[in-house]
Amino acid sequence: MKLLDFEVGIDQPFFLIAGPCVIESEALAMETATYLKKVTDDLGVNFIYKSSYDKANRTSTNSFRGLGIEEGLRILQKVKDEVGVPVLTDVHEDTPLDEVASVVDMMQTPAFLVRQTNFIQNVCKQGIPVNIKKGQFQAPWDMGNVVDKAHETGNKSITICDRGTSFGYNTLISDMRGLSTMRSFGCPIVFDATHSVQQPGGQGGTSGGQREMVPVVARAAAAVGVSGFFMETHPDPEAALSDGPNMIPIDRMGELLKALQDLDNITKKNGFLEDSLV
Repeated sequence: MKLLDFEVGIDQPFFLIAGPCVIESEALAMETATYLKKVTDDLGVNFIYKSSYDKANRTSTNSFRGLGIEEGLRILQKVKDEVGVPVLTDVHEDTPLDEVASVVDMMQTPAFLVRQTNFIQNVCKQGIPVNIKKGQFQAPWDMGNVVDKAHETGNKSITICDRGTSFGYNTLISDMRGLSTMRSFGCPIVFDATHSVQQPGGQGGTSGGQREMVPVVARAAAAVGVSGFFMETHPDPEAALSDGPNMIPIDRMGELLKALQDLDNITKKNGFLEDSLV
């Protein structure tokens, strides 16, 4: 599939969606986008910068949600223009989708809204690529119906993003079999390595996480075979205003991406025996 100006798929090297969870400031956005562009350029990884102008699904009303649509889109436009990378942001049911689509290169639908048919289709009707996150409450095969809804709009630039499945209180589990299952829907599969180790609501008023497990699940996904990785990152995760416990320190991204490249190359070179065993 052609995504923006590059090819993606199970026969292509992985691409990366990455950035801080939420836009905290213009300075942070420019710093992180510039750093990630250099790292991905050096490794030859196709890169889309991600940061949200509004996080409507925070655990508590006391949690920081972002800078709002006007300021957030202004900053994302500046990242596009001055850093020279495509940008992605989350959208929600009350988002003025045409306004967001006029700035960003790709939109993302939150996992909790995956069953909202009108929402999914309205986002896809904007005519730009959409990264649809699988609901934490869904079986992998349930995403086939979501893909059908998306494709009914005529938009074929759809990726599916797995961010783990609810296992118990404040716990998510990544089912690696599901990554293989969802490949059958004809969409590139993106693995969200940082939200997969999140502990939703695990700190009472905020979510917890196990960032030390991000490389573990990411390596496993690379060995299964995916088209892309989604990772949130920050210069100082402990000071991040959203999702700090599960974000990777940005200065460790290079070594993680290199390890994933090595596994990605081996997996895709050797092919997928599972496809012949069905």
